[in-house]
Amino acid sequence: MLHVLWDTRNYFFWLLVVSFVCFLLERLWPWRREQKAWRPQMGQDLFWLIFNGHYAGIALAFVSVWGIDQVGLLIGGWPVGSPQSIQLLKAQPLWLQFTFFLVFKDFLEWLIHNLLHRVPWLWTFHKLHHSIETLDWIGNMRFHWMEILLYKSLTYLPLVILGIDGRVILWVAISSTVIGHLNHSNLNISWGPLRYVFNSPRMHVWHHDLILHGQHGRNFGIIFSLWDWLFRTAFMPTTAQQPERLGFHDMSTFPQSLLRRLLFPFWR
Repeated sequence: MLHVLWDTRNYFFWLLVVSFVCFLLERLWPWRREQKAWRPQMGQDLFWLIFNGHYAGIALAFVSVWGIDQVGLLIGGWPVGSPQSIQLLKAQPLWLQFTFFLVFKDFLEWLIHNLLHRVPWLWTFHKLHHSIETLDWIGNMRFHWMEILLYKSLTYLPLVILGIDGRVILWVAISSTVIGHLNHSNLNISWGPLRYVFNSPRMHVWHHDLILHGQHGRNFGIIFSLWDWLFRTAFMPTTAQQPERLGFHDMSTFPQSLLRRLLFPFWR
């Protein structure tokens, strides 16, 4: 584990760097000045940071590799060949691979995020993320491991078909973490005119509002707010307003302990 902490080729190293920078920014320029660095359930969120940022990703990488091998065996005899043999972008420059995959992956994740709010069974997993009552950078990592499985399984096959370089995959993962941490952070950032392209803390806080601004909520974008503006699922006041309360309507029925939260979607 220790060698991972200092390996710049490893995602977990950059997760810790981004986390520290966002923590420091919140201390220097907090949006909600009364908000404390150490708040209720912070210890539990440290678990989600390490578990989801490192161990769950390793486990699900093995599952993804096995799954793609099975798909390859299934369609290997087809005229198109196996997914591993297609690799549409393998010969393209890294900057082009990065740009295309960043946008393409983010759109897929916008669609998946919509499903998490619209499909009742998937919502039982996503409730964990919306159990956040005090929004800060580390809230970005509070989510059920089944969400990793869902996101990875629906983005890994396109990744293999496109033949994305491993370095590009790391850069995209770091970019997603930077924006994700900032979106959940206690910072008064809107990106000005670029708010119609990029998500921000000022926009994403309304996604966590206890009051739904639409039947299934608003602001599903991860990196890009563009999808929400295009498909009319955006909600962003022009002033630096904030919701009165965060969460969801039946919060009182949601468990508080770590183990019960892990088991909740199956146990209930």
